[in-house]
Amino acid sequence: MFLLAVAFGLLVYDERVKALSIPMWLFHLDQAIAALGCAAIWLRRRRPVELAVALIVLSAFSELIAGPMLLMLFVVAVHRPPRTTAAVFALSMVASVVFAVVRSDTGSPLMLLLVGVPLQAAAVGWGLFVHHRRRLVLSLRERAVRAETEARLRAEQARYYARQEIAREIHDVLGHRLSLLSVHAGALEFNPGAPAEDIAHAAKVIRESAHQALQDLREVVGVLRAPVGELPQPTLADLPQLAEESRRAGERVELLEETAGAVPDGVGRTAYRIVQEGLTNVRKHAPGAEVRIRVAGEPGAGLAVEVRNTAPAAVPVPASVPSAGAGQGLTGLSERVALVEGRLEYGPEAQGGWRLAAWLPWPS
Repeated sequence: MFLLAVAFGLLVYDERVKALSIPMWLFHLDQAIAALGCAAIWLRRRRPVELAVALIVLSAFSELIAGPMLLMLFVVAVHRPPRTTAAVFALSMVASVVFAVVRSDTGSPLMLLLVGVPLQAAAVGWGLFVHHRRRLVLSLRERAVRAETEARLRAEQARYYARQEIAREIHDVLGHRLSLLSVHAGALEFNPGAPAEDIAHAAKVIRESAHQALQDLREVVGVLRAPVGELPQPTLADLPQLAEESRRAGERVELLEETAGAVPDGVGRTAYRIVQEGLTNVRKHAPGAEVRIRVAGEPGAGLAVEVRNTAPAAVPVPASVPSAGAGQGLTGLSERVALVEGRLEYGPEAQGGWRLAAWLPWPS
């Protein structure tokens, strides 16, 4: 930019030397002002508007300053808002008119305007083009950074939801199996003098439950290697088997199903987990209680799931029954039901029992 300003000044200087029509002192003053204007270009980044205004004012009577003035118009258009550029450009138009009137010795006023105005407009137009192009590139870069950040956040959210799903599966599946193991192992510890037939039966249930817990654990761990949809998942049709497992463990369970039509797999799986958690909690906190399970609903009206138990029997709880992590199962159930836009209610009853109930949407 410095070389362009110098070249422009030397070109005009050469033409004026050939036909000098102004006093020599004015010609020397014009050269000094032009030299200072070219040197000032090196300071264009600090105060471009102030420098441009100063050069425009000098260009009202100095001819050789036109080169630095044009370059400063370009700099202002690149680095300042269009409104500021328009004000500076308007001031340069006024300076051009003043120069055409004051310095009529350099040529026809009309010719001076026909040459000067297009040059200034070209400098401003080029600067505005660069300005908008830079803003476009900057916006695209910001958009790319924002898209990358959003993609990273979505990936982290997906991993979080996957971990939550795995945690719920581990709790629901293993909690049910391990509670069966705990009940029978605790019964053996509490009553070591039981008949051999009862001990053998309890040992068989413990062995089968441990084997099934291992199988369930393998399925849950498989979530880490395959999509959940590819793994075998329980449905509402598996409720009778779940109730039978609890009966074999010594619980008194009554199952009542009143559904009209085939329940969707997603809704049925959530209902199964609700019943499973309810039975697990009964074994942990209300041993010996009677359990009544009711599942009823139809398409369009929703599916109601209720697990109700009586007050626990007056028997001591074996010390082997784990109590750590209390409440985690209900928290997981709340999350499951919320995912399918259902409702979950639970709490003690006046008679001393406990009620766990949920309503799940069943599209018609």
